[in-house]
Amino acid sequence: MKTCFLSFLLFANVFYVFAQGKADLILHNALIYTLDPEKPKAEAIAVKDGKIVAIGTNKQVLSYKDNKTKIVDAKGNTLIPGIFDSHLHVIRGGRFYNAELRWDGVKSLKTALLMLKEQAARTPQGQWVRVVGGWSAYQFDEKRLPTLAEINEATGSVPTFILHLYGHAYINKSGLKALNINRDTPNPPGGLISKDENGEPNGLLVAEPNAFLLYSTLARLPELSYEEKINSTKRFMLELNRFGITSVMDAGGGFQNYPDDYGTTALLCEKNELTVRLPYYLFAQKSGKELIDFSGWINTVDIGQGCGDDHNENHHLEYYVQGGGENLVMSAADFENFDQPRPELNPAMEAQLKEVLSLLIKNRWPFRLHATYNESISRFLNVIEEIDRETPLNGLLWFFDHAETVSDENLLRIKKLGGGIAIQHRMAYQGEAFIKRYGLAAAGFTPPVKKMLDMGIKVGMGSDGTRVSSYNPWIGLYWLTTGKTVGGTKHFANDNLLDRETALKLYTQGSAALVNLEKDRGMLKEGFVADFALLTKNYFEVQEEEIKSIEAFITVVDGKIVYAYGDYATLAPSIFPAIPQWSPINFYGGHQNK
Repeated sequence: MKTCFLSFLLFANVFYVFAQGKADLILHNALIYTLDPEKPKAEAIAVKDGKIVAIGTNKQVLSYKDNKTKIVDAKGNTLIPGIFDSHLHVIRGGRFYNAELRWDGVKSLKTALLMLKEQAARTPQGQWVRVVGGWSAYQFDEKRLPTLAEINEATGSVPTFILHLYGHAYINKSGLKALNINRDTPNPPGGLISKDENGEPNGLLVAEPNAFLLYSTLARLPELSYEEKINSTKRFMLELNRFGITSVMDAGGGFQNYPDDYGTTALLCEKNELTVRLPYYLFAQKSGKELIDFSGWINTVDIGQGCGDDHNENHHLEYYVQGGGENLVMSAADFENFDQPRPELNPAMEAQLKEVLSLLIKNRWPFRLHATYNESISRFLNVIEEIDRETPLNGLLWFFDHAETVSDENLLRIKKLGGGIAIQHRMAYQGEAFIKRYGLAAAGFTPPVKKMLDMGIKVGMGSDGTRVSSYNPWIGLYWLTTGKTVGGTKHFANDNLLDRETALKLYTQGSAALVNLEKDRGMLKEGFVADFALLTKNYFEVQEEEIKSIEAFITVVDGKIVYAYGDYATLAPSIFPAIPQWSPINFYGGHQNK
């Protein structure tokens, strides 16, 4: 009976291919790591209509070609399933990418300051130089932050804003003047405008510990034009494709209003110009108005329906509302700023969170919730458990984001409630600050990723780019497998390290399973979506320090080559210049691997 059934499946697959025509695309002579336990390695892969129709030996797969099939010789390079970032701010990040000077991956402060000086010289009047996240002082050879004097010397009369994690930001003298920040400007709650000995602002903004001061100041800077935002978002997605990213869960973000700030990505979806799959979450923006926001969205938005539901011959990539979060109520925000003591959440949080969560759960809306500290997680779980007794979750999709210091006890509570956890490599950028405050022993299991997996909790990997960590997933894979920060400090205990295959599965199968999409993605097998990347180095064999410099030669999304590099560059559309012309992206690109 089993033999007959297997024969039927083989016949059905062959019938499908011949009925629909041969493969659109074949990559052969590859070293393919499928992550499929039934067929862990292969030499070639064939794609038709956005799906994998064959994977196996060169001989087997090349039989699917005809005179219309695009054939690509992989030349022995490594091919893996596409990277799925479960927490990345693409919609917001794309709107600003062309305006930002990225210090991601820059190896010395001297180089970073030179880039700052060069960019200031080409930035026109009325615009700003801005460095917004993705870097740490410890990545620099000098192992230190820039000084305000160095920033002012490099930028002169051009307004400049530099964000360092969630901890602080620098504004040069011209920027202070442009924003009219003076000796009479009051400190907002949870923030400090640093002053000199004469009581004048010196350009340092400090989160104590709330990052609202940093984000609200950044939101005052001029935006790009609509045309520039379109170009910027496309360039940012291309940058993600550069690293083999094919899918993203957008976690919303501060100052990202729905639907106004989603117009750019919505248009690109309608025009079939998205190059990543992009389900997204709705993030409440106004303190005290969160219940009103979610009530309105529940009445006007259908979960899982959007531009990506068009299944005709011009079908679009997935782009739809996936749920609520990561912010549900402002009183639940526990931004991690390890330069400062852990914040105590507002006593009114529980009542406010219960109102919003009760509404979401009754309407079967999936949700995600930002939660850095175990103390916050305990209080959030108290609320979720109370609601579950009244309105059972009953398998509703939900998960925590971050969970750096979650306890074993709270992991058990999460598992019992059917929740998952989206983790990110934020400690790769903040490990040293965490160690200074809490000690190396505590940092060894921050977050306790191995324990999460051993307990059978769903775990997806992501980045939290672009304002804290870099969006580069290979930094995340380096961190998971070595336990080291971008500065080389090992903070993970050996018992918390992952092997390379397990780590990669978190960025593929793990992220897919976190939102119940694992049935057709996360590994390479017949019938699964054709999302994969041909790498510049063999992730499974290179020395650990080389993991950080891996990129993609080719990235395929939905069966189409969306990015190609080096000898393969002609296989994809040519890379278009960023606009405006003075954009730092035209001169430095994004993440630096030089």
